Formats: sequence, C-alpha cells, structure tokens
Amino acid sequence: MVVFKVISKVGKVVTLDENRWRHVLEHPEMRNQLDRIKETVANPDEVRESVHDFSVLLFYKLYTETPVTEKYLLVVVKILDREGFIVTAFFTDRVKKGGLVWKKRP
Repeated sequence: MVVFKVISKVGKVVTLDENRWRHVLEHPEMRNQLDRIKETVANPDEVRESVHDFSVLLFYKLYTETPVTEKYLLVVVKILDREGFIVTAFFTDRVKKGGLVWKKRP
C-alpha cells in the first residue's frame, strides 16, 4: 500500500510504500518525520548521485531542529524508468560523496 507519492525536484514521481516506511521507522528518530521526508524529496537543498548505484539519488535537506540536533535529512530514492521509490531515510551529519545532480541556489 502507498503511504504517499510526491513529485521530486528532478521531475520524477517518487513513492513511499508501507514496507519501506516500516524500514524507515527502524530509526526511532524518524517518527513524525513523514512531512519532512516529502519536503526533502520535493524541495531539497541538494541532490546527489550515489557512488555505488547510478540509479540511486540522494536527496538532502538541512534541518536546524530535529530529534537529534541540527542534521541533514537524507532520503535515498531508487529511480526506475520515469518513477522512483524511497529506499530509506535518516538524519546524517554531512552530505556524502557523489556526483551533484541539483543544488539549491543560495
């Protein structure tokens, strides 16, 4: 069952299903973060290509207040043809390596 669909900053429809949402919730700090996950995919600070899998995009958005202090929310999206699905999402200290796909202007 689909939890939500959103149009990503790179123009792909991205889906979060119940199975992946349960996986995300294995990180206890991700409770009540569904709106931020949507926001990060739709309006990220930057998008990078995974160094391990070129069909995976990493969406980052910095939040000054989170359950774990100031952190980036990272949403990992696998792109298949014209659509994508969320693999996982979690807070992280920094943006990982990977080719820059899109960056918000200052």
